[in-house]
Formats: sequence, C-alpha cells, structure tokens
Amino acid sequence: MTRQRVLRSLLFCSPLLLLGACGKSQDGAANQPVPVTTLSVVERTVPVVLDAVGRTEGSKEVQIRARVSGIVQKQLYSEGTFVRAGTPLFQIERAPFEIALAQAKAAADQAAATADQAKRETERVSGLYTNSAVSQRQAEEAATAYRSATASLAAAKAQVREAELNLSYTSVIAPIAGVTGRALHSEGSLVTANTDSSLLTTLSQTHPIWVRFALSEGEHDSLRRADSENASVQLVLSGGKTYAAKGRLNFAGSTVDQSTGTVQLRAEFPNPKLEVLPGQFATVRVEAGTQQVIAVPQAAVVQGSQGRFVWTVGADGKATQRAVETGDWIESDWIIRSGLKAGDTVIVDNLMKLSPGIAVVAQADQAATRTSVAAAESAPDAARTAN
Repeated sequence: MTRQRVLRSLLFCSPLLLLGACGKSQDGAANQPVPVTTLSVVERTVPVVLDAVGRTEGSKEVQIRARVSGIVQKQLYSEGTFVRAGTPLFQIERAPFEIALAQAKAAADQAAATADQAKRETERVSGLYTNSAVSQRQAEEAATAYRSATASLAAAKAQVREAELNLSYTSVIAPIAGVTGRALHSEGSLVTANTDSSLLTTLSQTHPIWVRFALSEGEHDSLRRADSENASVQLVLSGGKTYAAKGRLNFAGSTVDQSTGTVQLRAEFPNPKLEVLPGQFATVRVEAGTQQVIAVPQAAVVQGSQGRFVWTVGADGKATQRAVETGDWIESDWIIRSGLKAGDTVIVDNLMKLSPGIAVVAQADQAATRTSVAAAESAPDAARTAN
C-alpha cells in the first residue's frame, strides 16, 4: 500500500473512532448515579391555623332617625365621640307638639265632662223607668248615650297620650352606648318623619367590636373538624401589628355562598379603648386545635403539567415521580394532604437532573431531618395559610 493510500485510510477512520469514543463516554456519564440530598418523611403535629381578610364593624349599628317632623333646633353632641345610652343627640322644635298636647288635653276634658253628664242622665232616667215614668226606649237611649260618651273620653285620652309621645320624640336620644357618626342635618334643617330625610346620624357600639370574614369550603371543613367552639382568634391590623386581645367566633354560616364558594363567619373582640375602629380591614387568624400532617420543604415540590409532584427514592435506588396534593404551608414547608406517607424518602435537590427510573446516590439531609423530628415532637409556634 502506498503512503497516500495509508493517509486516506487514516483520515476516513479517525472520525469513526472519535464518534465511537464519544458514544462510550456519553453512555458512561448517563449510567452514573445522580448525587441527591434526601429527607425521610415524618408526621408533624401542627396547629390548625386559618388566615382570612376581614372587615370590622360595630357589634350594634343603629340609625338615629327623627320620629316626628320638624325643624332641627340643636345638635347636642360632638361628631365621632363616644356617648352613653340616653344621651341627648338632637333637639327638634317643641312648640308645635306642645300646642298639640294642650289641644288634646282640652278635648279630653270636654269628653270627660260629656261623659259625666251622660252618666248622670242615665242614672236619672233609670230611676224614672223603674217608677214607670218614662218608656223603655228612653231608658235605652240614655244608656247608649253614656256608653258613647265613655268611648269618646277613652279616644280623647289616647290622643293625649299620643301628643305626649310625639312631644317626647322631639328630644332625640342615643338608644345604645357607642361612637357617633357624622351629623347628616345641620341646625335649622327641616326633617320629615318616615322619609329618607329623617336619618340624622348613626351610632356604632364598638365594645365589643365584630369582624366579618369568609373561609373557603375546605378551610371551613378543617375548622369544623377541629374544636371550633374553643378556637382562638387573633386580629392582625395594618402594618402587621397583632391586636393584643384575643377574640372568639360568635357566628358561623350554615350555607356556602354560590358566587364565591365561601362560608361567612364572624369574630368578636373586646375593644374598651377604641383601638379598633369600625370599617377597618384586618387579617383574621383562627387557631383551632392541632392536627397530624406530613410536610416537606417547598423546594422539593415541583409544578408539572399534570399538577404538583415530588421525587422519591425507591428500594431499588432509583428516582420516581409521586403526585401529591398540597395544602397550607408552615414556615418553609408544604403540608402534603395526599401522595406521601411517613417513612417515604423525598429528594430535595438536583431535581432538574432527574428523570423517572434514573439511579441516584442518596445522602440524607441531616439538618432537615433534625428539623422535622423536632417539629414532630412539638407543634410549631405559627402557621400560615396558602391557597
């Protein structure tokens, strides 16, 4: 073979040799186990904690309305201040109602005089009828006149009572203790009873204060399974400040709102110093008992096209996908509602290098294991809700 033919043969064979070498190298790399960190799953005892956004309101919300028509003569309170029950708020002009009361009393006196006269006439005619001095018809007419006069007197007395009541309504007083609202009519304004103009102001009882909020069906079901009657409720105000006093649930709806899929609830908090005002938005945190859960680090949970899943290590040392249903999260861990059980080995890192059936070299995450064991022995201090 000449020298040129040898060179051509070498040039033709070299790429084939290189490809063969590369293929062997890639096959060797693919067969190498992937080093991963694993965590042994354990059950943890955690509190049942549910968070929801709520709005505060007075435990009693009263509309202060004028019950008689007239001119507002005086405003007797300062807007936005606390007043006690029975405190005068407005004074409506009294003169027309004093006149009406005087007329009713005069009419009642006249009716009383007529009734007295009819009584005397009845007694006189009754005596004559006994002696056969008058006819039976005359006696009956006298008795009827007396009954009619008696009825007129009763009606006149009722008119007096109504006039007295209307006169008392000219003084508008606070029916409950609470914080007053803005005055809707100034002094000198004409208000008409039983119309929209009769609304003078509002009054809110702020001690205790109520907070209305809603929970999803699943959250409400968790609350019902726990000790909801003895649930502890906290209020987190704007800025993350936690209200010092704890509250209690005083209402839970019995139906699910079809438009939102939620159940309405209400909590009650003491508020003697008016630290919480009606109308504020706040976070309501409900803690009702404890529950046994399985939790894994959030980094171990992967979102796939079919939902969330985790990677586990089987007895053969190979990676396997496991579909899971997640719930709330506690600190940096997801609560796993279904898909895992105590004793399973979960992979927590190098997830991008994994594929089903690939061999892995598992190394236990000692720090995570110690944290999980400690959490299983005692409930954590706080939990948060994530949907």
